[in-house]
Amino acid sequence: MTVVDGIKVIGEGIDRVDGPRKVTGTAHYPNDYTYPDLCHAALVQSTVAAGRIRTIDTRMAESAQGVLVVITHHNAPQLARGPMTDLGASPPPPLQDDRILHYGQHVAMVVAETAEQATAAARLVEVTYDLSDPILSLDDPRSPVVSNPWGMDTERGDVETALESADVVVDLTYTTPDNTNNPLGLFSTVASWDGDTLLIRDSTQWPHNVRRSLAVVFGIPVSGVRALAPYVGGGFGAGLRVWPHTILTAVAAREVHRPVKLVLTRPQMFTSVGHRPDGIQHIRMGSTREGALVAVDHASTSSVAMEDDDYEPYAAGTATAYACANVRTRDQQRRLNIPCPTSMRAPAEAQGNFALESAVDELAYAVGVDPLEFRLRNHAEIHPHLNLPWSSNALRECLTTGAQRFGWSDRNPQPRSMRSGRWLVGYGMAGAGYPWYQAPCQARASIQSDGSGYVRSGAIDIGTGTYTVMTQLSSELLGLGLERVRFDLGDSDMPMAPQAGGSGLTSALGNAIHSACGNLLQAFLDLVRDDPSSPLQGCTSDEITVTDGYLHRPGDSSHGETYTDILGRHSLDELSADGSSSPPSPQDLGMALAGAFGAKFVEVHVDPDLGRLKIARIVSVIDGGRILNQKTATSQIVGGTVGGIGQALFEETITDVDTGRIANATFGDYLVPVNADIPDLEVHFVGEPDRANAVGTKGVGEIGLVGVAAAIANGVFHATGKRVRSLPVTLDQLL
Repeated sequence: MTVVDGIKVIGEGIDRVDGPRKVTGTAHYPNDYTYPDLCHAALVQSTVAAGRIRTIDTRMAESAQGVLVVITHHNAPQLARGPMTDLGASPPPPLQDDRILHYGQHVAMVVAETAEQATAAARLVEVTYDLSDPILSLDDPRSPVVSNPWGMDTERGDVETALESADVVVDLTYTTPDNTNNPLGLFSTVASWDGDTLLIRDSTQWPHNVRRSLAVVFGIPVSGVRALAPYVGGGFGAGLRVWPHTILTAVAAREVHRPVKLVLTRPQMFTSVGHRPDGIQHIRMGSTREGALVAVDHASTSSVAMEDDDYEPYAAGTATAYACANVRTRDQQRRLNIPCPTSMRAPAEAQGNFALESAVDELAYAVGVDPLEFRLRNHAEIHPHLNLPWSSNALRECLTTGAQRFGWSDRNPQPRSMRSGRWLVGYGMAGAGYPWYQAPCQARASIQSDGSGYVRSGAIDIGTGTYTVMTQLSSELLGLGLERVRFDLGDSDMPMAPQAGGSGLTSALGNAIHSACGNLLQAFLDLVRDDPSSPLQGCTSDEITVTDGYLHRPGDSSHGETYTDILGRHSLDELSADGSSSPPSPQDLGMALAGAFGAKFVEVHVDPDLGRLKIARIVSVIDGGRILNQKTATSQIVGGTVGGIGQALFEETITDVDTGRIANATFGDYLVPVNADIPDLEVHFVGEPDRANAVGTKGVGEIGLVGVAAAIANGVFHATGKRVRSLPVTLDQLL
């Protein structure tokens, strides 16, 4: 399809098209929906981490004002476990037996006329337990080990021999804690049945997964479930799975034959919708005296729930991060009595990069080579595992451009040598990458009788800007002004789309829209192929461009006609076409599929007496392929950087080692960065459109966070001479 003429909206930093709806309150989130006969649900959760329910007394709750039903494992229906997904197995269905696997597990649901009545009655449910000793620590020898759970362990060369022959070797251990996703919007579900057909509004990042999973759980056709989520108040990965509370809301609605709404409380968000799992990483790394990597051995152990399959290969990214002939990566999990973990922004890479880039920094100091220069000397010019050229890779440019913009050359390399008044000053940096990901996707494009465009797909926008960039892309591909194009999402009745996660939606959806719009233009040309009254008779799509809805030959606007002309002459109200995208393979392309790359440069200030740490500035340089919208892409990197500051300095979900209770499950106790904690954040994009897809994009949702924690920790070492190998960085570590 010829590129459309005269629109030029791609790349421009236009405002969000959904912004007016959000600021005027006309953007409806799941919690905003109601029905005339709506009732409300509240959860009862376990107060122990392991054991069995001995008794559960619901009599007082059932007799409380407004209560319609109390659902426990005694009266809950038998439910099937949800299907395997791209992110692993679905969590076990709720209330199927008396076993307790973690503190905060749902043991009952109360349904009442009002939310207040349901909440009050839930407090009246009395539960006693037969206790077991919970397994709550990675170093507990009782914890079951799951080795290589995803089949992603890698090995090339002879790591042990290379380490023995290396001039300089570092042998290091790093730890990262649980973090909790904590989007601002509390997750909520509204479920309504019409016979055997379920309509569900849910805080999800994947409507089609909700549809398919609930169909399996309830044993009904996929066509019997419709999942809606046109607006979601954030997710950070928490909305990638169909959680037990969503299933229970649908169970309750079927039980009372009325719509039911459930809104999680903030403490329930800590136990009900996943978290970033804690982990321990061991890295051995060897180099020549000239700073050439000769061996890397990276092993990780992370936590997982007793009956779950969370996907979090910390070490996997190390296999392709640097040019090195001898590399081994291994990941394992240990099962604990904890709530199910889940992806949290930049899953696996957030933790793995902290260890890898900290270790690279330590090795660079041990060798005596500048940390920036060390990374440049070991840059992987081709994919080190596949020995194929990258589809795109501007990491070297990220590093050099970032160093120039940051002023890295002004750095005195000696630790504890730079000051600003009484503050110790440190410069730290880290390379970053996030692996390529793309799933199959579908879209539909239409031109209506008034000449306007309507494009849709069952995707989701969790604040990343999907509404906006896909409106821009549709506008350009259809040759219409932005005001003439409507893009819709968030409905499982729309064409199938993958999750908003893994930095893969923009490419998958963008390529599906590219296909749909191309097919739609061809459909118009098919209508006029044998039409002697059309100046476009016999034209192919390669011979046509579109300017403001007017189809004509490039450079010749004297012979053509509008979408509206063609529809009217053929008595059509609209014309539609479907499109799809599928993930390419490296073998077919002859190149390695590249995700986003980046470099992070940080200036930190440390009070030498109090250990107080301030971030003075951060420069991020990102290779995100073709940038569809500078403003929303920059916003993604800024948001990810803030999340990286949170990971580095503030966030830690603390579980009581005796009971399994999360001790800081409120915003009063779980620390996140606030405006006063955030310094000047510079964002710059480099690189070229990626060659692996028609639109040329690479996702930027995760890459903003990756590398921030390592750059901060490396800056702390430069400022103080103290290595921090455990997150978050705290005052006591710096005193």
